[in-house]
Amino acid sequence: MNARLAQAEDAAALAALHALSFPKPWSASDFSKLLGAPGAFAHIVEGQGFILSWAHGDEAEVLTLAVTPFARRKGLGSRLLQAGLAEALARGCLRVVLETAVDNTPALALYARFGFRVVGRRPAYYAGAQGSSDAYVMAWAAPPDRGLGEGRAG
Repeated sequence: MNARLAQAEDAAALAALHALSFPKPWSASDFSKLLGAPGAFAHIVEGQGFILSWAHGDEAEVLTLAVTPFARRKGLGSRLLQAGLAEALARGCLRVVLETAVDNTPALALYARFGFRVVGRRPAYYAGAQGSSDAYVMAWAAPPDRGLGEGRAG
């Protein structure tokens, strides 16, 4: 199934997918506001996952990438990340940044495959039931030819 650009009317679906993927989900209202922000864009695969980003000048930020538990380990995260990076490139972005939990091994592996590198650490960035966890700040730089290559960026 292919990812499509999400629209404002997808806010409730994005919230439902986020709730299946994260312990502290964002509301439909949160998604509605984010989608309405200048430079915001999202790609969704119905019922399975999405990526939400925004572009500012020549830099984009991945705000969240969610893949539901039943859709994991099937390449969906890669397809969503590739769609998000392609959109960022199309918008003139030369760098993409994101945060992920230092103990999120699957996400770290995904981002590394696409050429993201750790550029910083944010202590106690994520609050959880068992306390807080640090986040890595990761960055990706567009390759000189501005292409994504075969399934990977950078």
